[in-house]
Amino acid sequence: MRRIGVILALVALALGLAGGVWAVTRQPAPVGVQASLSAIEAIEGTGETGNFALVTTVRPFVYPADHGPHLEYRTEWWYYTGNVAGADGRRFGYQLTFFRSAMTDQPITRTSQWATKDVYMAHFALTDVANNQFYAFERFARSAAELAGSSGDPYRVFLEDWSATGSGPEGMTMRLVAQQDGVAIDFTLESTKLSTLQGDRGVSQKGAEAGNASYYYSLTRMATSGTITVGGEQLAITGSSWMDHEWGTRALGSDVTGWDWFALQLDDGRDLMLFLLRRDDGSLGEYSAGTLIDGDGTTRALSLADFQIDVLDRWASPRDAGAVYPARWRVQIPSAQIDLTLTPQIADQELPLTIRYWEGSVRIEGSSTGYGYIELSGYGDGDGVRAQ
Repeated sequence: MRRIGVILALVALALGLAGGVWAVTRQPAPVGVQASLSAIEAIEGTGETGNFALVTTVRPFVYPADHGPHLEYRTEWWYYTGNVAGADGRRFGYQLTFFRSAMTDQPITRTSQWATKDVYMAHFALTDVANNQFYAFERFARSAAELAGSSGDPYRVFLEDWSATGSGPEGMTMRLVAQQDGVAIDFTLESTKLSTLQGDRGVSQKGAEAGNASYYYSLTRMATSGTITVGGEQLAITGSSWMDHEWGTRALGSDVTGWDWFALQLDDGRDLMLFLLRRDDGSLGEYSAGTLIDGDGTTRALSLADFQIDVLDRWASPRDAGAVYPARWRVQIPSAQIDLTLTPQIADQELPLTIRYWEGSVRIEGSSTGYGYIELSGYGDGDGVRAQ
């Protein structure tokens, strides 16, 4: 659910950066943190589509090819989030995400090893619940000279030494690796469910105009094991991850100012994806939707009329006086006997990066228990980007 145009302007800045990093607890962001961009600006820009393909029809999904890039579309993202714990019960949340943005729809004729049409951005974040600390990092690189890129068979998406790799069919085993400034993950992910095609058989409509959509599938339940390094310690962990892969050229309607995205893994075996599109006047866009995935992988599409999300608390960013995020929620789906309360594992999980947004781990209580991830965009002068 990302508009990508102004990311092309961001690229000029990005390629001049060696990378950014902030370790965030309850302290204000350090002086000199670079300016952030609005997510709406960052993924829509001028709205011109050029010769890029638009998402307008249902198509078959073929694996492992569709785990890889779709270069005829302007933008694409691979999203991993998850909740894990050590043997002693110490809990962590994590995010590792890769974004591909095409700078031009024209063929590249230069023969230089630096010639490319695509630029990649990646975000890596870790929530250390016990120590109330949140770490967020970003990197940018052009898809050239093995700095960044992606492929489907074998599956690989990478930016420098941050990567997601794997081989095999639809629910393949994947490995995630990322490290910076003493914070690192090395995870193996084993999918326990086949892919969920979001929306209408994988076409996730976000607006009324033709092409206001993306192709979108998820691997909603991936058994996770490996190690986390933080604070000078390396810990063995186990837990569960969620993967989203999405691509398109334009998605959101012109009146959308932000979105809330929920990925929830319930202990009863069900998974739940919901997103809310927020309009200029504060109302919810009619294309807000979701999917309920049963333990056996059976899916049920949800319209806005099928669920209700109430905000129970708020949290104000210490970095942006205008950014006040929802901070606790009640989620109800009466037809599925679902009534949940979602609480952030720590309050401050705002990524103070070039594109600012809140994305963090939540605990689930109520009619079922579990853990999940929530992304919040459009709540300040310059915040978030996420793919939906």
